[in-house]
Amino acid sequence: MTTSTDVDAREVLAGRLVDGLTGAMETFGVYLGVELGLYRALNDLGEATEAEVADHAGVNPRYAREWLEQQAVAGYLACDDPSLPAAQRRYRLPDGHAEVLVDADSPWYVAPLALTLAGAARVLPQLVQAYRGGGGVPYADYGREMREGIAAANRPMFLHELASSWLPAMPDLDRRLGSAPAQVLDLGCGLGASSVALARAYPRATILGVDLDIASVAQAQAAAAEAGVADRVTFVVGDATRLASEATFDLVTIFEALHDMSDPVGALRAARERLAEEGSVLVADERVADTFTAPGDATERLMYGWSILHCLPASLAEDPVQANGTVLRAPTLARWATEAGFTDIEVLAIHNPFWRFYRLRG
Repeated sequence: MTTSTDVDAREVLAGRLVDGLTGAMETFGVYLGVELGLYRALNDLGEATEAEVADHAGVNPRYAREWLEQQAVAGYLACDDPSLPAAQRRYRLPDGHAEVLVDADSPWYVAPLALTLAGAARVLPQLVQAYRGGGGVPYADYGREMREGIAAANRPMFLHELASSWLPAMPDLDRRLGSAPAQVLDLGCGLGASSVALARAYPRATILGVDLDIASVAQAQAAAAEAGVADRVTFVVGDATRLASEATFDLVTIFEALHDMSDPVGALRAARERLAEEGSVLVADERVADTFTAPGDATERLMYGWSILHCLPASLAEDPVQANGTVLRAPTLARWATEAGFTDIEVLAIHNPFWRFYRLRG
């Protein structure tokens, strides 16, 4: 016998799945807008017809029409008079939308997250095989979209917050980096945005960025050269647990990378061994709850989504000691830090909706 409660539960879940499908398809529409330069075309033109957008972006006019209509229906774009014939309609970015979709320096620039979804979609058949066999999916297989999407989404935080709030939350370290020549090690540096931001914030500092991904290191080197800091910022391909450098560092940073490392305790131990006297390790990782609860809030849902599609499979591809996944809870990080030999583990009072910041010393 079917009760009204059972019917309601089916309706709710079925509706949620349809809504999720709609959201996913709209996010892929954002991916097309970013990759094809369609948003940038509208930003440059101010207001445009389908033909003008197609010409400016270099895409087929029929595709331009469908994409513009879809984006207007979804509310990402505005169409000033939908009643006009299709060829005469003019489209524009509503107020505020350019910062989210076009402005790479804005704190609101989250359009690159659509690239990461495309990167995950690229490896879905590999994920099916990995789940069945217990293997992993190498980070490189997620392609340029994942690499560049993560970097572009995080870059505004490094640009606006690293020197204004993150490091000033440790006043003694902030003074140390600003007052004398200092050495900084940036582990899991990705495309180098954090390393470049450190160099700009502290002109007397020298930064070494280390990452396992060859393509990321190459792009990081280009980014440092473009920013004019290549004389103080060096990038190398390397394993965080086996650092080639014999130098000591005043600061070691690990920004949203510890949970991805196959041996996080080993990485923390290696970082501790390279600290100069009174040096510190700064870890930023996911701001999740201290314990597992179900159902979870929006942040937990987001982080577990990342974990099942990317972070866990990528770490399992590295013959891991740990296979933590995205959801790195504070007690787990504290345990790892203690096992690595740290005696002072401080959660810093830094506001960020997605990251929690830890200072490790001792």
